[in-house]
Amino acid sequence: MRILHALLMVPFLGLAIPGAQAAEPAVVVPAPKVDQAPKTSVQTVVLAGGCFWGVQAVYQHTKGVTSAVSGYAGGEKQTAHYELVGTGETGHAESVSVTFDPQQISLGKILQIYFSVAHNPTELNYQGPDVGTQYRSAIFFADDDQKKVATAYIDQIEKAHVFSRPIVTRLEPLHGFYPAEEHHQDFAVLHPSYPYIVFNDLPKVENLKKLFAADYRDKPVTVMASSKAGE
Repeated sequence: MRILHALLMVPFLGLAIPGAQAAEPAVVVPAPKVDQAPKTSVQTVVLAGGCFWGVQAVYQHTKGVTSAVSGYAGGEKQTAHYELVGTGETGHAESVSVTFDPQQISLGKILQIYFSVAHNPTELNYQGPDVGTQYRSAIFFADDDQKKVATAYIDQIEKAHVFSRPIVTRLEPLHGFYPAEEHHQDFAVLHPSYPYIVFNDLPKVENLKKLFAADYRDKPVTVMASSKAGE
């Protein structure tokens, strides 16, 4: 199980966390050969890759992303609550709904970042210290176009032998995305010194900055700012 989020709701005092481990080194995967045709309207794809804090943080710092919201996908609305999802019995995965401007960034680039720095796609039902099906690697596709691009890309990466182990990322149809509780939104932005973030998530953002410099932005897009703008 993950180090309980509840234990991280206290100030970081510089103490090491037993069992904690730093994020794994990034693996740069080649750009996709198959991508979406140019589109004019914003697009959204839902991605799961372990704790949503880190995945959200990566895309909050990605140029062209207009919104990155932590939440749950793969299960029913009535059980889309953190305590229930944490049992691993609801079918959900901790996920991030990534909305992006295709005039600035393509779905293929979103997926390249996903496979390179946002998570490790070879870890079956776990990511680092987090264990359970709720931490699975999954792309929840909204339509056949997204499914086609994701399927082709996984096949391309596998044939290129980028990873030493097989990719276990699941492709699942998106039947619903349910935003997580308010205190889970913008967590890495609001609590950059919390132990879990320091060990597991800040390295992902740093890898984005180093490996995808042209796609990195220093000022993150946040759920909090989006909410205020909509008021």
